[in-house]
Amino acid sequence: MAVVCDATKEADIKALVRAAEAAYGPIDIFCSNAGVIHYGWEETPDDIWQLSWDLHVMAHVYAARAVVPGMVERGRGYLINTASAAGLLSQIDSCSYPVTKHAAVAFAETMAIRYGDKGIHVSVLCPQSVRTAMASERGGAVASVDGTLEPEQLADCVIETMDREEFLILPHPQVRDYIKRKTSDYDRWLSGMRRLRDRYLPG
Repeated sequence: MAVVCDATKEADIKALVRAAEAAYGPIDIFCSNAGVIHYGWEETPDDIWQLSWDLHVMAHVYAARAVVPGMVERGRGYLINTASAAGLLSQIDSCSYPVTKHAAVAFAETMAIRYGDKGIHVSVLCPQSVRTAMASERGGAVASVDGTLEPEQLADCVIETMDREEFLILPHPQVRDYIKRKTSDYDRWLSGMRRLRDRYLPG
């Protein structure tokens, strides 16, 4: 079943949910997966900032509003929100992308805090490079430092992590170590990110 949907519009997401439930019944698992990347820093135009916010944050909010009440009523459900490793770490060639992906991770955290004792599981997917059209931009060199996964590999990781009902889905296990390094010595981590920037973005 395919439904045309603009994920930045709440009405479209509500219509998508209604269509899916009319065809298949109540939604048990909702995967919220849409994204866009713009390369640039604080000078990024306001309309790009707004699009990034609407797609990376509000789309998850709209999805939760549409499906969580029914899940709570049934006492079960699973939300899988796609963010990015950039939402846990950062990015060396974009500002709007990691900022809004951090917000996406935070929203998933709040959903897990609010509904974790009500039968609703929440996971946030934070990959690095996956072989998609987005990864092909700029050659995907920076994000692919730890290798580029095939979509099938990503799907296997998601299913395995769902079976364990863990919050963080990290298809690239190195990300967990990077998080530890970041939190143990922020300044050293930032220095390392600048070195990474200089390596991949000369000039």
